[in-house]
Amino acid sequence: MSDQTTSRTGGQLVAECLRLHGVDTVFTVPGESFLAVLDGLHDVKSDVRLVVCRQEGGAAYMAEAYAKVTGRRPGVVMVTRGPGATNASVGVHTAFQDSTPLVVLIGQVGRDMFEREAFQEVDFRKLYAPLAKWVTQIERAARVPELLTRAFQTAASGRGGPVVVALPEDMLRESASVGLGDPYKVVRPSPGAAQMERLRDLLARARQPFMLVGGGGWSAQASADIMAFAEANQIATGVGFRCQDYFDNAHHCYAGHVGIGVEPALAARIKASDLLIVVGERLGEITTSGYTLLQVPRPATTLVHVHAGVEELGRVYQADLPINAGSAEFAAAACRLAPVDASRWSAETAKAHGEYEATLEPIAGPGALDMGQVMRIVRERLPADAIVTNGAGNYATWVHRYYRFRGFKSQLAPVSGSMGYGVPSAVAAKLAHPERTVVSFSGDGCFLMNGQELSTAVRYGLDPVFIVVNNGMFGTIRMHQEREYPGRVHGTDLVNPDFAAYARAFGAHGEIVEKTGEFGPAFERALSAGRAALLELRVDPEAITPRTTLSAIREAALKRGRT
Repeated sequence: MSDQTTSRTGGQLVAECLRLHGVDTVFTVPGESFLAVLDGLHDVKSDVRLVVCRQEGGAAYMAEAYAKVTGRRPGVVMVTRGPGATNASVGVHTAFQDSTPLVVLIGQVGRDMFEREAFQEVDFRKLYAPLAKWVTQIERAARVPELLTRAFQTAASGRGGPVVVALPEDMLRESASVGLGDPYKVVRPSPGAAQMERLRDLLARARQPFMLVGGGGWSAQASADIMAFAEANQIATGVGFRCQDYFDNAHHCYAGHVGIGVEPALAARIKASDLLIVVGERLGEITTSGYTLLQVPRPATTLVHVHAGVEELGRVYQADLPINAGSAEFAAAACRLAPVDASRWSAETAKAHGEYEATLEPIAGPGALDMGQVMRIVRERLPADAIVTNGAGNYATWVHRYYRFRGFKSQLAPVSGSMGYGVPSAVAAKLAHPERTVVSFSGDGCFLMNGQELSTAVRYGLDPVFIVVNNGMFGTIRMHQEREYPGRVHGTDLVNPDFAAYARAFGAHGEIVEKTGEFGPAFERALSAGRAALLELRVDPEAITPRTTLSAIREAALKRGRT
């Protein structure tokens, strides 16, 4: 317990509480509304690194990605009132849907100006209510330690998520004599012994079980534990949308990615299973292929659903065995269960892995630059501990299909499907793990939503490789447009800069790649550049997914219209 007789400003209390709670990095775009916190952070800068970003959306993404890739504690982003806070909301939404612990500190107008629509005033309780686990405003400096402790504990406990804390600027200048208290303590539920015995009994009686893992609350140890459980019982295991690094893709029990455009054989396998064990996944729209893989509300298969948020159990699907437990806590208990006789389904597990491995062979695509071959080179060149990041867009389907994730945490991608994530997440990954190779993928539309954070990478001497897949359009939207309104293209084309020149303007290495044979040498130069590097891949717009082309989608839609 710290000395309660020491008088500190609210800003100093915020800074010291961050240090107390183990925060080593704060992402920010500075604002006058929290100058007192910046002053307080000056006193603790040997313990708490301040990373200055170029836009609040990029800063919020970095904080969210930093929390994911470190797995140690909530990410922290600090932004100013009004425009700063609304810019940051994109990262807050991502943290909410990705179940990532995040603490958002927002400078606020002075207390004497509340509800006058003062300069940049926003009621953050109303703004962030649907996007956060909890929103509060600290109106007395003496309550800073109490409410920040609650903020960290709320963000990290149960189902992880974002917590928003508004800090009126006059409160931050106010002084108080108050103790800091103790560091927050994470609270997550654990499965009961009877539930684990019931699970084992269901597994022992199954003929074709399948396990699906995903969601938040995982760690390297949890990943190892769930793989040990799967191996001991020879359970075919898939991973949820953008959770491919939770289970070693080379493991013989790995069955594939249950995300957008799930492989037909994998979807059929899930539907045919007589026992589905879901760990950490919410069973949302993407993972269930629009709620079609399982019947709503009562699946035909026996369902075991494990989730840290009790409100998720029964929200859409009624489970035979709902278990309110954190993913890590469940995995630790599961790997201690006595294995069952898996002879009835072990051959199917091996077949499932074989079906997954068959998908790694690239399908030839149109144009001089083949993204399937690009991903083959990336997969074969990168070390197992490399971190691969991406934002949102059709280009990411090549990453998800052809890259092989070998360990936790080697993937950073937004489950929320939010664009602009690729660049900031790569910066965060390099800040967290400067010793690891980091490669980031973005589409041309995705990249320019946060491409300015190249400046942050250069400023801090970071050397991620940014790959920009340029097809001159918002590819995902164009694909849907051709499917629904074939030939009526409107609003989806792009006019792009020279991305390589853009990178060089920031002081990064930049090259343009237009042919498959050029990629390998260019990738080597980027990896060895010793600074941030960008490769602009100019691809044929026809190459819209690994399986089909824009023309084929259009023709199929026109044919439907004629029949």
